[in-house]
Amino acid sequence: MPANTMLIGIIREGKKPIDKRVALSPSQCAQIQKQFPAVQIYVQSSPFRTFEDTEYTDYGVEVVDSVAHCDVLLGVKEVPTDELIPSKTYFFFSHTFKKQLYNRKLLKAILEKKIRLIDYELLAEANGRRLIGFGRYAGVVGAYNGIRAYGLLTKTFDIRPAHRLFDRNEMALELKKVKLPNDLKIVITGGGRVAGGIVEILTALNLQSVDSNDFLMHSFNKPSYTQLSVKEYVQRVDGRPFRTAEFYDNPVGFESAFKPFTHAADLYISGHYWDDESPMFITAEDIQDEKFKIKLIADVSCDIDGPIASTLRASTIEDPVYGYDKTTGLEVSFGSENSIGVMAVDNLPCELPRDASEDFGNEFMENILPHLLNNDIEGVLWRATEAKDGVLLPDFQYLQEYVDSL
Repeated sequence: MPANTMLIGIIREGKKPIDKRVALSPSQCAQIQKQFPAVQIYVQSSPFRTFEDTEYTDYGVEVVDSVAHCDVLLGVKEVPTDELIPSKTYFFFSHTFKKQLYNRKLLKAILEKKIRLIDYELLAEANGRRLIGFGRYAGVVGAYNGIRAYGLLTKTFDIRPAHRLFDRNEMALELKKVKLPNDLKIVITGGGRVAGGIVEILTALNLQSVDSNDFLMHSFNKPSYTQLSVKEYVQRVDGRPFRTAEFYDNPVGFESAFKPFTHAADLYISGHYWDDESPMFITAEDIQDEKFKIKLIADVSCDIDGPIASTLRASTIEDPVYGYDKTTGLEVSFGSENSIGVMAVDNLPCELPRDASEDFGNEFMENILPHLLNNDIEGVLWRATEAKDGVLLPDFQYLQEYVDSL
C-alpha cells in the first residue's frame, strides 16, 4: 500500500439505542475507492447496521473487527467514551457545541485522548450554509408519518409505519393507498432540507401547491398545500418591513403571523428552524380559539417547549402520536374528543435508514470528501473542528468552562 494512502474507517455505532444509519453505503465506498486510488476504506463489522457486512464485501469493501489502523473514522451518532480511539480524526454528530449537558463527558474524553473532532453539524460554507445532514429524510419520513396519522385520526385510510418499510420504493407503494379528501388543506413552514423532504411526499401524493394568500382566501376541489417562508409566518412587532437577515441575527422584537393559517389548514407539517428567542407560532390560546381548524400537527422540527404549544414531548418511532387536549393543554390519548393529534418523533431519519444513509453519503462525497483530500484549502473542515491535539480550537474556547465544570 502506498505510503500516502488515506485509510478511512466506517465505525460500528455504539450509542444505545443502536442507530442503523451509516455515513457511506457499500456502493459509495466502492465508488470512492475506484475514483480515488489513494483512499482505502475499511468497515467495522456490525450486526445492526442497515447494510449487512456481506453487502460491503460484495462490493469489494473490506470488513474488519477493528478500525484502529485507520486515520479518519466516520460515524453518525455520539461515540461512547470507552470506544474512542486516541489521536484519530473523527466525524460524527457530537451534540456538544451548544453545551449539551449530557455530552460533557464525551467532549472531555475527546480532549483527553487528543482526538480531532469534526462535527457534521458544523460543516458549512463560509456564509453558514450547511453542507451535510439528514434533514431531507427527516422531512420525508415526517410528512409520511403526518399523512399516516391523519388517516388514523380520521379513520379514512391506514398505511404501514415508515420503520416497517424496507426503503423509499416501498414507501411509494404505501402512498398509493392514501385517499385524501378533496378539500384538505396542509400548511408547511420552512424552506430548507427538511421542508424540501416534506414537499417530496406531498408531490408524490399529487397535492397542488397554492399561494399563501389563496390558501387563506379560497377553498379548492383538490388536496392542496402552501409552503410558508419565514417572512410569511413571522412579522415585526413594531410594524416595520420584515427583513429575513434581521430576524435570523436577532429574533427578539418579532411576533408570530401564523394564526390566520390555523383557521384555514386541516394539517400542519413543520419544517422550520427555530431559535430559543424566536416567538411562538402556535400558543395554547390559539388552539383554544373556536376558529382553530387544524386537526393534526406533524412537528418534524420537534422543539420541546418551543414554537408549538401542543408539542409537549418527543414521541417515539414505536408510538409516534399522542393527543393534546385543546382546553386543558394536557396530553390525552390520540383521537380523544376535544383534542388535536400530535406527531413529534425526534429521530425520523432512523425510520428509513437505507435511503437516509445513501442521501447522507452522497452529500459527504460531494461536499466533504474533496476537502479531506485537498488538505482543506478552503478551511471547511477547520471551521467544523471543535478539538484537536487535546485543546479546544479558538472558535470553541467557550466550551472550556462547560468541560471543566464536570
